[in-house]
Amino acid sequence: MKTRKYIIIAAMALAAACSKDDKNVNSFSVNEKASVVKWKGAAPDHFHTGTFDVSGTVKTDGQGNINGGNFIIPITSITNDDLPDTTKPQLLNHLKSEDFFNVALYPNAGFKILEITDYKGEEGNAIEGANKLITGDFTMLGETNRIRFPAKVLVENNRVITQAEFKINRLDWGMDSYSDPEGDLYILPDVDITLDITAIRK
Repeated sequence: MKTRKYIIIAAMALAAACSKDDKNVNSFSVNEKASVVKWKGAAPDHFHTGTFDVSGTVKTDGQGNINGGNFIIPITSITNDDLPDTTKPQLLNHLKSEDFFNVALYPNAGFKILEITDYKGEEGNAIEGANKLITGDFTMLGETNRIRFPAKVLVENNRVITQAEFKINRLDWGMDSYSDPEGDLYILPDVDITLDITAIRK
């Protein structure tokens, strides 16, 4: 009987510990209406800008620290900001084609947070007020590469706000069309990315 009693007490203690841990894990869902991923792609003599939608989840440890997150960027949500409405479809359809995002095979891009540390100025071109360095896996066109960028992160009781500006090299994900500097159309490898993401406690 004593052995059974000890087993029950141990099980109760373990359950209490698990319950406590669960309470310390907070989950936040991206507010899609208040969040956006901005892009800027350029040739030597001109550029285009636009946006993507973003969805996903951010997790914190209950002490104001982000310890995980997964995000989905639906490529078909791509928009353009700088062209007239009559010519936007031509650019957007080209970007969705096999020359670029190939949405027929790869409709989504994704990002998974692996680590967040305090930002100490080790990465250049940080957004003003950057306080965190985010490391994660970015997946696009079926390829996954690790990226790292400084960000301004604010963790409050009911929301998490993340803002960042950085560049990615499209060639790293196999998006190599128009990458010949001697070609009729040359598009620079680097793409500017701006994040403005608000996540609300579930």
